[in-house]
Amino acid sequence: MTDLEAALRRAVRGEVGFDTTSRALTTMDASNYRRVPLGVVAPRDADDVAAVLEVCREHGVPVVARGGGTSIAGQATGTGVVLDFTRHMNRLVCIDPQARTAVVQPGLVLDRLQDAAAPHGLRFGPDPSTHSRCTLGGMIGNNSCGSHSVAWGTTADSVRELSVLTARGRRLRLGQEWAGAPEGLRELADGELARLRTGFPDLPRRISGYALDALLPERGADVARSFCGSEGTLGVLTEAVVGLVESPRARALAVLGYADEAGAAEAAAGLLPLGPLTVEGMAVDLVPSTEGLPRGGAWLFVETGGDTEAEARTRAEAVVRAADVVDALVVTDPGGQRTLWRIREDASGTATRMPDGSEAWPGWEDCAVPPARLGGYLRDFRRLLTAHELRGTPYGHFGDGCIHVRIDFDLLSADGVARFRRFSQELADVVVAHGGSLSGEHGDGQARAELLPRMYGAETVALFERAKAVWDPDDLLNPGMLVRPAPLDANLRFSVLPREPVDVEFGYPSDGGDFSAAVRRCVGVAKCRTTSVSGAGVMCPSYRATGEEAHSTRGRARLLHEMLAGELVTDGWRSTEVRDALDLCLSCKGCRSDCPVEVDMATYKAEFLHHHYAGRRRPAAHYAMGWLPVWLRWAARTRTAPVVNALASVRPLAAVAKRLGGIAGEREVPRLAGETFSRWWRRRGGRPTGGGDLVVLWPDTFTEHLSPSVGRAAVRVLEAAGLRVALPPTLRGGAVVGDGTSRSALALLTARRGQVCCGLTYVSTGQLDRARAVMRRTLDLMAPVLETSAPVVVLEPSCAAALRTDLPELLHDDPRAARLAARVLTFAEALERHAPDWTPPQVNLPAVGQTHCHQHAVLGDAADRRLRESAGLAGELSGGCCGLAGNFGFEAGHYEVSAACAEDQLLPAVREAPDGAVVLADGFSCRTQLEQLAGVRGRHLAEVLAEGLE
Repeated sequence: MTDLEAALRRAVRGEVGFDTTSRALTTMDASNYRRVPLGVVAPRDADDVAAVLEVCREHGVPVVARGGGTSIAGQATGTGVVLDFTRHMNRLVCIDPQARTAVVQPGLVLDRLQDAAAPHGLRFGPDPSTHSRCTLGGMIGNNSCGSHSVAWGTTADSVRELSVLTARGRRLRLGQEWAGAPEGLRELADGELARLRTGFPDLPRRISGYALDALLPERGADVARSFCGSEGTLGVLTEAVVGLVESPRARALAVLGYADEAGAAEAAAGLLPLGPLTVEGMAVDLVPSTEGLPRGGAWLFVETGGDTEAEARTRAEAVVRAADVVDALVVTDPGGQRTLWRIREDASGTATRMPDGSEAWPGWEDCAVPPARLGGYLRDFRRLLTAHELRGTPYGHFGDGCIHVRIDFDLLSADGVARFRRFSQELADVVVAHGGSLSGEHGDGQARAELLPRMYGAETVALFERAKAVWDPDDLLNPGMLVRPAPLDANLRFSVLPREPVDVEFGYPSDGGDFSAAVRRCVGVAKCRTTSVSGAGVMCPSYRATGEEAHSTRGRARLLHEMLAGELVTDGWRSTEVRDALDLCLSCKGCRSDCPVEVDMATYKAEFLHHHYAGRRRPAAHYAMGWLPVWLRWAARTRTAPVVNALASVRPLAAVAKRLGGIAGEREVPRLAGETFSRWWRRRGGRPTGGGDLVVLWPDTFTEHLSPSVGRAAVRVLEAAGLRVALPPTLRGGAVVGDGTSRSALALLTARRGQVCCGLTYVSTGQLDRARAVMRRTLDLMAPVLETSAPVVVLEPSCAAALRTDLPELLHDDPRAARLAARVLTFAEALERHAPDWTPPQVNLPAVGQTHCHQHAVLGDAADRRLRESAGLAGELSGGCCGLAGNFGFEAGHYEVSAACAEDQLLPAVREAPDGAVVLADGFSCRTQLEQLAGVRGRHLAEVLAEGLE
């Protein structure tokens, strides 16, 4: 391997990675399979690709081309050298609106092509649900389709010319009329014309095998089309000319409700004569909430187009009239359509979990039958599932007869894997009996190639082998795929994981307490690799800042997988590779909500840091900022805040302090408040007033010591709404809710003083033993509150999220933790639930800012939206993460990434704000980031409403 690496470094101008991290990141795609490559190369151009092929041919090492890494059949994994086209060969070379074509490199993400074509009224027809991260090269390799294939076909239908390199270094320009055909291909086809005319099923989604029938003279002898779907086994794509289609000016979405999936499937083919753009289907077991959907147990999503909204709606209403439905809904609002389509697109991740939370896997992800036979096929499919005691949730492209499904295979035990094999063989026979294709979208890869003789017969499969030999006589390119395949039950990625649960600190309640199961949640659909945020989305800010796979949620999950496997990453929790990948995780928790399978990398990071530094000295920042509540309380008790502020204003002293504390030199140290929130509360009287519902206002560390004005404003608003406000007790034993201390002389003598804390800073730095101790002390203090029905109102979103999730998951053995978590309300939720008749002051100003990442991921912002609307604060807040994220943006070495995250969404939104706009930022980190990077004062919603009361 050393000689190979050295030869590649001499020959290639792009990056060559034979290190543990580079290899670990590419062991898997989105399939059930895992192969460990020797190394990864990111070529800069076609010359680099040619150089890699020459070196690998000399060393007898196979080559696998990889785009977004979202292939579901295993074809993006390999044991040799992986070519990563996403880093450099990712450009849109040019676009010709008149000819309706574009020239693209293989690593170009589909959405970037769509963005460039849209101003011309054009688009690329095929659009898989992974459109925000799949690449054109991967789409051509798999002949991908997407939801609009009933109107615009597969990727092969949109390919005009392809520039490819053969394994022996020949540069070919593939097209029609035998253009670019390698020597021997025409002779092969001419000798098998009868087989090419009769041996290939005629259906819209036949993706399995090689498309050799495209070489027939009556089909234009199209070498480029025949290359599509070859899964990187024939040549390496370096550039493509693709066709574009006219995008309808207006669209409407008809959502048709049916009693069950069979009813929806049988209705789909009958809608095709109406010329829809899409006919997608899914059942209720894939929908987290049916809110916004018409009545039914299954739905068809039928999109129509037109020159005007009225024309599109008319066509959608015609679809509704033609369909025999339980209920229906027609949506023309683009925002409403996006919301509904998101439900369908997230199914590829949602389907990886059964309704009861158990795991489900690909393997029979996308077989297809003639659309008219879909209903019958689904019934046979369900019967086969029942016979094997398996469960699955079908969904997909009903108009094309293509079904996606994840099945709860047991791929961890020998018996389960044997059942997986038997089921696969029997289902292949069912698909063939219905005249179908084993793959209808994602290719055969390792998952189905072994079964191709059941579909095509031995002689046609032998023809595939001969075609492979014409293109790649040395079997250098992606061996084991399509021809001479590896068994479908070999190389399973789960086989390397530990069979016994790993000893961990968090409870992982959704994964049965099993950290391995939590890591297995990531199936590789790579929604975290999107380069732009839609709506209020957050995931994954560090990836958008760096563009590095290691900084995506998927990349980190892959490294954790390899850490548990112990083959590549051999030092377990002490792994520096995993530590370095997690270092730029902001712990924003965006993946907890935005990832379709709810990977919670913030929790995994805290878990890892706890074990990684167990018994060892930690980075200085962990002590400086992890223990921040302690330092701030000391400053408050000794009344030295003015002294600390004065010293921090002396730059040489501040520089030394920051260096010793592991704090980024570019950061300013926030000023401590001269009077803490609790001291103000006691000076004010320290007792609730009024006769409304009692609410306990949580004095989080940031509100208490750094932004007491937020606490004062919240008290004013809550009291104006008629609520009685109290602070948590500060004495354990005999404390009374409402006075902040105690009324009992005996209690004063016997109780121990303390202050509530959510433990957030300890959790985010992985100091879980300390976090647990702090949380238990907090539960002791909150015991009197838990005996009442009073809610706990938390102003700082990150602290509220920690109380709702980290607290019960870390103290899963203490029932009080779940009780306190259930009491936590945000400021807006408290007003909505406990003062429903109160009308907020009318601010009547535009509002900009960013929904706090923890609020988006854990708490939800529906109540905040309603409160803002009621107060006349107009406008939508942006998504993303501010980039400061508690301790993250203050740590040395994180400043550039922190600033890049702010530039992603927050800072542009503030710069583009209309005059007089209110800049909302409920989180202390968000307000600090705005002040330090933009010189803008952000305000908590409570402050804005309190000012409005005047």
